[in-house]
Amino acid sequence: MRLESKVSIITGAGQGIGQATALKFAKEGAKVAVCDINMEKVAETVRLLKEMGGEAIGFKVDVTDKDSIAAMIQGVMAKWGRIDTLVNNAGIVQDAQFKKMSEDQFDRVIDVNLKGVYNCTKAVVDIMLQQNSGVILNASSIVGIYGNFGQTNYAATKFGVIGMVKTWARELGRKGIRANAICPGFVETPILATMPEKVVRMMEDRVPMGRLARPEEIANTYAWLASDEASYINGAVIEVSGGVTI
Repeated sequence: MRLESKVSIITGAGQGIGQATALKFAKEGAKVAVCDINMEKVAETVRLLKEMGGEAIGFKVDVTDKDSIAAMIQGVMAKWGRIDTLVNNAGIVQDAQFKKMSEDQFDRVIDVNLKGVYNCTKAVVDIMLQQNSGVILNASSIVGIYGNFGQTNYAATKFGVIGMVKTWARELGRKGIRANAICPGFVETPILATMPEKVVRMMEDRVPMGRLARPEEIANTYAWLASDEASYINGAVIEVSGGVTI
């Protein structure tokens, strides 16, 4: 198993890509800290991990709340004594055309998607420096490369987390810490259930492969980047989009 005994923190792990990533990491032998703002979903993910024989603990974490992050880090260190991987997956959308976007909509997305990544990484970096090892993985998006109509706030955050990993790759690489970003395209997540079927079909038609990504396909990429198989991958921005941007 490629992540045998590695301790991994995954934010936004209650559903969607985050949950799929937690399941994949556990399957690969990782010890997983399941973090989400919704404790019911945390409990469900932890249950699934334990049913498959994985080792996991759950935490209620609001990535905008440093106290909740600190409590989670303390719990992880008390139980396992190290942190090998941080997957900054938690994120939200509050879409609107720029001329209609409120300051609250802009600030909330920045606080969660950008400042939240800063908060979580800041909380683990000293531990990784002491270990002289670690992997930081940020969830960006194809929107973080190309922009998107109605997503000024979201695009700003997803561009921003790419800038973070490139900077961290330069600053922390010599300390044994790698930082990379993944840019998913259209993914089958619970948010699609709120969209009209016509819109979903249009999304599929835009993808050369003719379908949306499964959350597991994003999780597989995270697992590879977290593993020693990707030991020389640092500062990379990897699209997992089925070629939608071609």
